Order: sequence, then structure tokens, then C-alpha cells
Amino acid sequence: MTPGLSRSLLAITVVALLAAHAGAAGREHAALTILQRFLSLDDPTPTQFRALRHLEARNEKFEKSAWMDVWTEGDATGFRYHIVSEDGSDYIRSKVFRASLETEREMWAAGAPDEGALTPANYVFEDRGAQPDGLTSLAVKPRRKNVLLVDGSIYLNPDDGELVRMEGQLSKTPSFWTKQVEIVRWYRRIAGFRMPTALQSVANVRVAGVSTFRMTYEYESINGQRVGSPQPRTLARVITR
Repeated sequence: MTPGLSRSLLAITVVALLAAHAGAAGREHAALTILQRFLSLDDPTPTQFRALRHLEARNEKFEKSAWMDVWTEGDATGFRYHIVSEDGSDYIRSKVFRASLETEREMWAAGAPDEGALTPANYVFEDRGAQPDGLTSLAVKPRRKNVLLVDGSIYLNPDDGELVRMEGQLSKTPSFWTKQVEIVRWYRRIAGFRMPTALQSVANVRVAGVSTFRMTYEYESINGQRVGSPQPRTLARVITR
């Protein structure tokens, strides 16, 4: 190989490496900018909300399924729920739906939901780059084991840093009977507040096998401002907790 050709190849290699480094640095800078934009967004916690939730779950092994429509509301006095209509497996409605609502009521009273906030105090963030749907993905690694923290990814709108969805595995399983829980949460800003709009989970439960759960939220009011007029499927018996 001639010296001239060697120098040319060396120059091309150096340029390629510099370009690759510049590209990586650019992507890292872009991701950092979007992360900073996300963390700097005004994200107040609403002091009041009222929402209609639709819950549904199914266990394939035992061929059991159920659904429930329930009004939920929270304010300075706590979290309350009113079951409007329900059908399907008594076990799922009692042990899954009511149990999750009761747990939320207890967590609301204790202020525990703040422990799961997407902040540097709870998570380490890592760039995962742009996704096919145009969103920017960041890995989120919990700083501790907690049932409220997710080991997975968040997906942000690159234009404004808004959180669109979060997906991954709970960093700590809720109980001995649950071996693994994969979740996806969707969010939307409503009346100035970042609010959850849907939750989907797939749990691998000992003995019972794989179970699926989905919950959607339709908001009627947030901080006293009317934002919608959701309607339950049917008007059946009302149960208050």
C-alpha cells in the first residue's frame, strides 16, 4: 500500500470516527435537552379530581374475566370510590378490582404516591434515542426497590418534553404470589395537569398463570374545573367505600 493511499485511508477513518462521535454527542445532547425540558415542566399535583374508570381483567388459565365501572374522586379529605356497574368473576372483582381501589385509598391517605414520581431522586435516566413513532425514549432505572417504581422506559414528546407513556417492569413485585408485573401507563395533560389516562398490566401469578388487567380514566373535573362528561356503561347498583 502506498504512503499516499495509507494517509487517505487514515484520514477517511479519522473523519468517520469524528463524525460518529459528533453524531453520538449530538444525540446525547438532544436527549439531555429533552430530559431537562421534561424535568423542568410545571407538574403540579391536582388537589381535586373526579373520574370515571373502567376496569377489566382476565385470567386465561381459569378462563375468568370481569369488568367494573367506578366513579373515583380525591381531594383534601382523601380518596373515595363508588361502583356503578360490574359483571363477571366475583373473585376478580373482589380480589383484584376492589383490592386495588382499597390500596389506592390507603396510599392516598399516606401520601405514598409521591414515592413513585419521575424525578432524579427516584430514577437514573439514560438515553435510548428516537423511536419509530417519533417519540424520544429514555431508560429509567429505579434507585431502590419499590412497588411504585418501574424499571423500563419513558417516552417523551421531543417538541415539548411532555410524558406520553411509561412502560416496563415493577422494580418490586406486590406479593410473593406475583412473580413479575409488566406495565404500560399512558398520560395526557388536562387542564394544566399531567394525568394518567390508561394503565395496562400483565402479571405472572404463581398457580394462576398469566393475568391481564386494564384500566382507563375519563375525567369529569380537575381542581373544580369541568373537563368532561363521562358516562358509565349501565346504571346498576351503587356501592360506596
